[in-house]
Amino acid sequence: MTLSVSKPKQYPPLQQWHRATWDDYCTLRDDPNLKHGKLSFNQGWLWIDMGGEGINHAGFSDLLTMLFGFWAVQHPDQSFNSLGRCLLEKPQTQACAPDLVLYVGDDFPRWREGDPRRIDLSVWRVPDLVGEISDTTLTSDLDEQKHLYEALGIPEYWVIDVKGERVFAFQLNEKGQYKECEQSRALAGLPIALLTETVQKLGEGTNTSAAAWFAGAIANLPRTLNEP
Repeated sequence: MTLSVSKPKQYPPLQQWHRATWDDYCTLRDDPNLKHGKLSFNQGWLWIDMGGEGINHAGFSDLLTMLFGFWAVQHPDQSFNSLGRCLLEKPQTQACAPDLVLYVGDDFPRWREGDPRRIDLSVWRVPDLVGEISDTTLTSDLDEQKHLYEALGIPEYWVIDVKGERVFAFQLNEKGQYKECEQSRALAGLPIALLTETVQKLGEGTNTSAAAWFAGAIANLPRTLNEP
């Protein structure tokens, strides 16, 4: 075993990737001292963050969740389910808890009495979209985290750069690799430039006012873009 987790409250340095086994990951996942921590695991590599959300991270995260809601209002014929920060696991190989998790359609994970409080990807399909709010983690989110979501086969991945007030969006191509895109597929036809413009509105006011501006903007999108 390459990572020692036997002593209480002994963790590797935060926000760095370390060699580890799946059992190491499970030990940390089930540690009550890590109740508010965030873990990722990708085929022998572990990432840990024990810090809570800062003001910027929380504000951007809630903004994106509101955007999902306003998009759903404009598209009542479709089903959207937001499960941000829920732990996703593909046993023995990958685990993650993206800040944004969106399922499109009615076949989204549902918790049943007695089930673990996480999404088992050997039982449920992967989300249509995941995203990270990158306040202090931009380098990892554009590198290791990106490769993790790519390996899981998640069709679309957003990185919201808090300091740069911009959005990077990626979609899987026919080779199963992420390529940057200009329009969302999960929120069919949504221009990524409009997301960036909405994020920039946070510098002018509140996240609720930015979300309200987004609601007005998508109401004026050409109908051909609004259609799935």
